[in-house]
Amino acid sequence: MTQDFDVIFKDDVLAGLVPANLSDQFFDALYGDADEGAYDISLHYGGNSNDELKFEFHLDERPGKCLACNLTYGLPEVFSRHPLININGIVKNLGTLLDSKYTISGWKIGRTRELSRRLHIIPLIISVKA
Repeated sequence: MTQDFDVIFKDDVLAGLVPANLSDQFFDALYGDADEGAYDISLHYGGNSNDELKFEFHLDERPGKCLACNLTYGLPEVFSRHPLININGIVKNLGTLLDSKYTISGWKIGRTRELSRRLHIIPLIISVKA
């Protein structure tokens, strides 16, 4: 892959696809109260290899909450289908940022990884064809 993905998928661009208020909307839908949420959700570019673009949903612990106490390991399944998260829409929008010689052929979501007690990551792998 020859496109400079680090430039295209900067944090400010990805914040437009997964805005800060998405976390509150997600927890309001899940629990009926945004204040019940233990983490904020953001999307980050994690690199590429061969025919894959790697992104990460970061789950950052909110002040006064306990991320490690929450059930983040079941979230990949929830994220893959939840209409507010809308991974299909995110992937489609990411595809519009690609050079026209690339097309997205699919995506998959990985298992939650605990990088620290305050940061968990859910991988989003996008398959690309040239």
